[in-house]
Formats: sequence, C-alpha cells, structure tokens
Amino acid sequence: MRVLELMFASAATLALAMGFAIVPAPSASAQTKLTMGKVIGGDGFHIPTYVALDQDFFKAEGLDATLVELPASSMVSAVISGNLDCAPIPSGGAQAALSGAKIMYIVGESLKSQWTVTTRQDISKPADLKGKTLGLGRPGGADYDEAQAVLHRFYQMDSGRDYKVISFQGEPERIAAMINNDIVGASLSIPHAVVAEKAGLKILLRTGDYIPRAGGTVWCMQSLVEQHPDTAKKIIRAIAKAVMYFRTNKEGSIKVMEHHIGSIKSDEEAALIWDQLHDSFGAEVPPDLFRELLESRRLTMIAARQWPQDKPLPDPEQFLARAMLDSTLKEMNYIPATIAPPTKSN
Repeated sequence: MRVLELMFASAATLALAMGFAIVPAPSASAQTKLTMGKVIGGDGFHIPTYVALDQDFFKAEGLDATLVELPASSMVSAVISGNLDCAPIPSGGAQAALSGAKIMYIVGESLKSQWTVTTRQDISKPADLKGKTLGLGRPGGADYDEAQAVLHRFYQMDSGRDYKVISFQGEPERIAAMINNDIVGASLSIPHAVVAEKAGLKILLRTGDYIPRAGGTVWCMQSLVEQHPDTAKKIIRAIAKAVMYFRTNKEGSIKVMEHHIGSIKSDEEAALIWDQLHDSFGAEVPPDLFRELLESRRLTMIAARQWPQDKPLPDPEQFLARAMLDSTLKEMNYIPATIAPPTKSN
C-alpha cells in the first residue's frame, strides 16, 4: 500500500541522514542489545520505559537498552526498516499494521489518556474556543486526534468549522505560542501542562476524564517476537517492573522524570506530575482499549482515503502477543492496574 511505501522511503532517508546502522536481531545471550524509540523531549505516556532504563530493570533482564530520540513518525519508519527494535508509538503502529506491516504489540504502558487542552486564562469553557486557533500535533497523532475527539463528541465542536488548528511538532513550542498570544490553547500532555500552569496558563480539560486510551503500548516487528521470544519476554518483564515501581516510589520516579522529560525544571513540578500520573499505567493491554486503538486509526485512514469505508476492522488480537504477555505477567506475579473509568459522558 502507498502508506507503507512512504514509511519505508522515510526510513531509508532517516538512516542516511542520521548515520544509523541496521540493528541486528537480538540474540538470546546475556546483555542483548535493544534499541527503543523515545519521543523528542520525552512525554508522560512512556514513563515506564524511562524507569526501566534508569532503574536498571532492562539491565537486570539481560538487556543492554538504548533509547533513541526521534519524531514519532520517523520512529515508526525506523522500526519497520530495522533501524530500531521497538517503539512505544501505538497509533503509528496501528496504521502500519493496518497498512500491511508485520508488527506485534507486546506490552502496555499508559491506560489513561494523558492529553489536556491547556489555554490562556481568558478561556473559561470549551465553547470559548469557537473562532479561535489551537495548537495541536500532526494530524493522525494522539495529540491531534484526542483533543479533537473530545471537542467533537462532548462539545459538538469541529476543527475548521468551529476553531482553527496550527500543527506544532513539539509541546514547548505550543506553550511559547500561547504565551506570545499566537494561539489561545493547545494540546499538551500532563507533564508539559503542569509546566504551562507554572507559566500562568490553565488546564481547560483533561482528555482522560472523557476517554480511555492504551497509550505508549510497545511494539516490535513480528519477526523479532517470533524468532526471539525470550527477548520479547524480557522487555515485558522490565516494563512491568517499572510500572509497579512508578506506582509507589515517588522519590525515585521524580528523578527519572527530571532526567527524561525536558520541560520539567524542578522537583516540585515532577512531584505534581507524579501525583497525577502514578496510578495511570499498566503493563497489561485490555482488549477493549486495544480494539479502540485500532478502530480509531481505521477511522482516521478512512477520512484520509487510505482505507475503504465499508471494509471492517480485522481482528485486533492478531497484532498483539496476548498469550506471551498474559503468561509473562502471571509468572512474575504482576499486580494489574486499577484505573478509574472516565468521569465524563455524553
């Protein structure tokens, strides 16, 4: 399909531009090399990945892990081309899977939507956004889709008709644009929204109050999972340990967030973020959330004329190593997450 061809072309360009060497398939030996993508500047959805690295959970599993910072779209292409082993970009992975890429999701991270619509102080309610300009991410990204979904489903507001959108690659740039009065609001993840509040902005709404989401779910190429199941299990265990660590270890988690999330400037900011997010993660991947992840991407592809409107969603479970994930979590006595359902309804 054309979408998949573009992904491969992008990956080839990326490899040449950044000097990447193709990463060989991991061996089963101790200290297996592992490369995983990291979004530029870090974000809240991928905190368990950061914890697993800094607290040596990857190392304890025999994984010599490296996080490689890339834009989300480039990260997807890099895994497909073999320049990275895994990526925590579930929406991009969903589009790749539906476009024919042989990928496999292996472990979850965030089980709650962490995006906000953050605005200037003069915006008191979502209706005040009518006729105004918002700063979102790229079309098709979670920082674009989720804000639009909440405004559409719960406030009957649509981009283009009710408000304008400017796409920004980075969240710090959206904060600066609000401070400069170039836009009135923006889609920000919780860590960046906390920083924005310190700069005099306000959180208008939290998407997690409206919609659940399997965010940051880690996927690799199907060949890696099938040919090196021990490596895939090690990744699952490391992430699961990190999830349980983050739930209860505030002090250690603060240091990890300060290390990996560029917008955090103080222990106070990191502590506020931990207070809001420590119970938002789970290594498990609930079937309903996983299906919603794929279905949301299918609808986006229909709108972009990349998927036939009358073609149903294939069985999502074919893209998830469900048996491996569930059995590995059971073997390690992992404690499942307890996530409160969204508080808003339409």
